Amino acid sequence: MSTTRALIVAAVLVVFIAAGGVLIYATRSHGGQNVTINLSVTGGTKMAPDNPTAHQNDKITINMTSDTNGEVHLHGYDIPFEVKAGETVSHTFTADKTGNFLIEWETTSTELGRLVVT
Repeated sequence: MSTTRALIVAAVLVVFIAAGGVLIYATRSHGGQNVTINLSVTGGTKMAPDNPTAHQNDKITINMTSDTNGEVHLHGYDIPFEVKAGETVSHTFTADKTGNFLIEWETTSTELGRLVVT
């Protein structure tokens, strides 16, 4: 093989390796960040936003407000939020599990949304 061909093959390999590294990095989860999620519950039936997201190993702080007294429960992480109308309740935890975790108004089992952890 000539020197020119060897250099071309080497250059092509370098480009493919670099492109592969960039793609792998771009699709990897970037967990481990501090994430704050502000949730607002209306009437014990609706929540905004209804599907907050985070990455595995993020340190999540959820700030929950409601216009009604009651309990909002984050299943999978088993975190209860005892909300009082007009007040904010906060919980901080590490997202050590992935999945779609139900958030519900506990007394009526009304699904308010889901925490999505990838």
